[in-house]
Amino acid sequence: MATRIDGKALAAKVKGRVAAAVKTLPRRPGLAVVLVGDDPASQVYVRGKEADCAECGIRSFPYRLPADTSQQALLDLIRKLNDAPEVDGILVQLPLPAPLDAEPVIAAIAPDKDVDCFHPYNVGRLNIGTPVFQPCTPAGVMEMLREYGISPAGKRCVVLGRSNIVGKPMAALLTQADGTVTLCHSRTPELAEITRQADILVSAVGKGNCVTASMVKDGAVVIDVAMNRNDAGKLCGDVDFDAVEPKASYITPVPGGVGPMTRAMLMENLLTAARNHLDA
Repeated sequence: MATRIDGKALAAKVKGRVAAAVKTLPRRPGLAVVLVGDDPASQVYVRGKEADCAECGIRSFPYRLPADTSQQALLDLIRKLNDAPEVDGILVQLPLPAPLDAEPVIAAIAPDKDVDCFHPYNVGRLNIGTPVFQPCTPAGVMEMLREYGISPAGKRCVVLGRSNIVGKPMAALLTQADGTVTLCHSRTPELAEITRQADILVSAVGKGNCVTASMVKDGAVVIDVAMNRNDAGKLCGDVDFDAVEPKASYITPVPGGVGPMTRAMLMENLLTAARNHLDA
């Protein structure tokens, strides 16, 4: 039976570390959180991030904008926040309501305040191995592996999903940790044959129970990044947890696995941003 990786406990440990570091700074770091529209899921995510800020002693600057906010008005706000010395990080909650275009909004955020690590500059730095920030979800996965003494070095690592937010940066971080990485996606043929070779399998597809026990080799480390709801409305991941748990050596549950770590690593990125600004 696999060891369950406790993301909730580790996230509390990371936030405790950030809170202790914040107390040593000459001023409190600040995070501007921009939410456009009234999407219920986005509201939940934003409230969670603001609660994390309070827990870590970080100032939170909320900006709630109506769904009919224009592209120009949103860009003007980003430029204002770029110039605000009390703001160390800017987070624009995605997805944006139509017809707003997220790409120019992300590009407008100052790279030194891009604590989500979505800006092309930070993506480039990440991929050449000299990151300023690391994307929160992949960074959270790497922190979990370190905490449980799981080294990707010399291991076969398979990542399911090629999104810019999780899949691609996850593959980059595993490669930089000396893993041998295969990045799979919807066009990958004979997928199960590839996943059965994985010592470390990371799934970020967004389809409930798409990773079955027959796709996992005995003793694999299985990291489930996805957050889905099944037909009964219950939260679940990509992995058929009950079937895969007996085969794996380590496994993340959903909920309580990667999700809390994503938020904790945002706090870590914000601490990095504040330190960089104070040193500038």
